[in-house]
Amino acid sequence: MRAYLGAILMAGTALSGMTLSGAALAQSSSPFSGLFGRGSQAEGPVALDVQVAGGDEALTRQIRQALLLTGALAEDRTTGQDMLAAARGDYARILGLLYDEGYYDGVVTITLDGVEAAEVAPLDAPAQVARVLVAVDPGPIFRFSRAQIAPVAPGSDISDAYAVGEVAGTGVMRRAAIAGVDGWRLAGHAKADVGDQQIVADHDASQVDSRIALTPGPRVSFGRMSVSGNQRLNERRLRKIAGFPEGQQFDPEELETVRQRLRRSGVFSAITLQEADEIGPGDTLDVDLTVVEQAPRRIGVGAEISTVDGALLSAYWMHRNLLGGGERLRIDGRIKDIGSETSDRDDELTIRLDRPATITADTTAYTELEVAKMREEDYEEDSATLGFGLTHIFSDRLTADAALEYQYSRVFDANGRTDFKVVALPMDVIWDRRDQPNNARRGFYLSAEVTPFAGQGDTSSGVRALGEGRVFRSFGADDRFTLAGRARAGSVFGSALETTPRNYLFYSGGGGTVRGHPYQSLGVEQIQGPDGPIKTGGLSVASATAEFRFQVRERIGLVAFADYGQVWTQDGFGGDSGDHTGAGVGIRYDTPIGPLRFDVAGPVSGDTGSGVQLYLGLGQAF
Repeated sequence: MRAYLGAILMAGTALSGMTLSGAALAQSSSPFSGLFGRGSQAEGPVALDVQVAGGDEALTRQIRQALLLTGALAEDRTTGQDMLAAARGDYARILGLLYDEGYYDGVVTITLDGVEAAEVAPLDAPAQVARVLVAVDPGPIFRFSRAQIAPVAPGSDISDAYAVGEVAGTGVMRRAAIAGVDGWRLAGHAKADVGDQQIVADHDASQVDSRIALTPGPRVSFGRMSVSGNQRLNERRLRKIAGFPEGQQFDPEELETVRQRLRRSGVFSAITLQEADEIGPGDTLDVDLTVVEQAPRRIGVGAEISTVDGALLSAYWMHRNLLGGGERLRIDGRIKDIGSETSDRDDELTIRLDRPATITADTTAYTELEVAKMREEDYEEDSATLGFGLTHIFSDRLTADAALEYQYSRVFDANGRTDFKVVALPMDVIWDRRDQPNNARRGFYLSAEVTPFAGQGDTSSGVRALGEGRVFRSFGADDRFTLAGRARAGSVFGSALETTPRNYLFYSGGGGTVRGHPYQSLGVEQIQGPDGPIKTGGLSVASATAEFRFQVRERIGLVAFADYGQVWTQDGFGGDSGDHTGAGVGIRYDTPIGPLRFDVAGPVSGDTGSGVQLYLGLGQAF
């Protein structure tokens, strides 16, 4: 027996060869009318039983998860009408699932209290159903006797599963066709499509003969981009931000890049890029861009609590598209160490104006002013920093930043008053390969900062360097277990400790470095004042963190962690040093914007902390 398997690649329609007990779905009337007496079943929970011949547990689990019956029971929709409607729809769902897995001779029965659901008219539904039985005999699995797709563009990512001898699931064929079309589109053939398909199942041999013919069409280049939907944003600036590659060879990835640039601007709530239906003169393809602008203003608040460091409160106000060219003005305020046991309250205010698409579509220029009033345990500092910089996005994973800034700070400590003045050129690069920034399960994150600075007056000159790496690895069913590690090292070269700006020095301790020890509790006592040594930060630092994360339930996770930090008095990790270690456990509750974090930590070594500290925040510790 040979059955033609038509039109399955894109539509996934039913194929011949599947047997439904009862032959066909009932229409408006049924000879089985009256088999269910109204109210004939006692009210109570519905028992759902899924049985698959051969005992394939994986297939049984797939079928159960795909059933409309399963969803109805989970939502407590258990009336007879609900059960009948779900059961009648599940014939097609099971059929499609079996075809995807390469079974074309299956037999499916779904009975409600022993009566085949397909043979019950919708108006004859029972009042109640006590037991639903889904019985599936998948039959033999079919394999490819031929798996041909042509012509194929160089570099196309056709799965190895589409090959002679492999399981001939419709999903495999569908994915092969899509990959073939995508390969031609990546090569510039925007209108590539499936031209023909000949798919025949030999039920006697349990084999499938599959031939897919692709039609590449001509290679095209980008034509013009029409724009609509922008109201406050100037169209010239919109086009500059989009960076549409008019005249270049068509590449669907370039369209995604345009979409990302527009999304990064923060101006739009919706972005639609629609390719023209027809190829234009000279083998060009026009694109229609439609945007919906967001409300121009936005506010946000945040909080974090530590039993030793106190509370941190933050808020921001943002204005999108300030001058009609996509500019973004953001004002951030932060108050920390509220109620701290080791220091007084710190206040910070930052005003920043960003202008996207400056120089290139992927370069953002910014101006930033930051003022701060810090009241630490051993010193007080008032500072102001004004900077002008550029951020360039090489890809959604790799970014770089460079700025020119002037910083003035006035420090009061046991040695009296000291003024620091520097002109600096901070530069940094970030390579982020994490799967999720707020709750990474796999991937890595690397960052490097280099800041040459020229001191004015009695302030030293030198170079500050800092590097950090994070790595994440998950394993187990559904990635329930995650190992996470972070290492950080930095040093200030060519500058004397006493004449280096305090915010360039390194400390350890607190939620961002070593939990279980107070914030910035580990520094050095190197500067001599009238009353003895003055505690400051060091010229070098190194820290490491290891975490083991365990997802207990869908939204609840547990964490065990250990942190280590060390600070040196000299550059290049030389001179005297001190270190400390902390460890603890935590709980995470997943929210739409990241996990809510609650950690309990205590000191393991070092003399900078005592007792237990509690930390509450949003997002993983790193």
